[in-house]
Amino acid sequence: MQLYIKQKVFAMSPKFTIKDETGEDKYFVEGEFFSLSSKMHIYNSAHEEIALIYRKLMKFLPRFVLEVNGQQIAEIVKEVTFFKQSYTLENTTLHVEGDFLAHEYSLFDSGRKVMDIHKEWLTWGDSYVLDILDPAYELISLGVVLAIDTVMQSNKN
Repeated sequence: MQLYIKQKVFAMSPKFTIKDETGEDKYFVEGEFFSLSSKMHIYNSAHEEIALIYRKLMKFLPRFVLEVNGQQIAEIVKEVTFFKQSYTLENTTLHVEGDFLAHEYSLFDSGRKVMDIHKEWLTWGDSYVLDILDPAYELISLGVVLAIDTVMQSNKN
């Protein structure tokens, strides 16, 4: 299954729709304006909040918490590295690897690939394709991608 993320270019806070492979709206993401913790709420098609991503404050390195249905699933942490970016997913059996600057990376659970992401170039705004190999990891994959993208955007600014 695939999900498509298309972010707006001139938005004060993140607000965009995630589409499925048929082009239908599947999820809605809304960020909080002036939020120090970079909160992003994920809503389903019935506009019920099903996930929340937020940055932990007062940490040396970016650290995001992913909650699904009110339950903390993972902490996505940017690691200290000199030559390339690296992220860990604490409190899980998940790990992510690939080229984060090029937005070409994969999510693994205990060595089994569960998601690939790649950025579509030459589009107006940021556009991503998530190829989710196991539907059970759909929201987790989306949360990981959004947290990493938030870190990448803050590094640009």
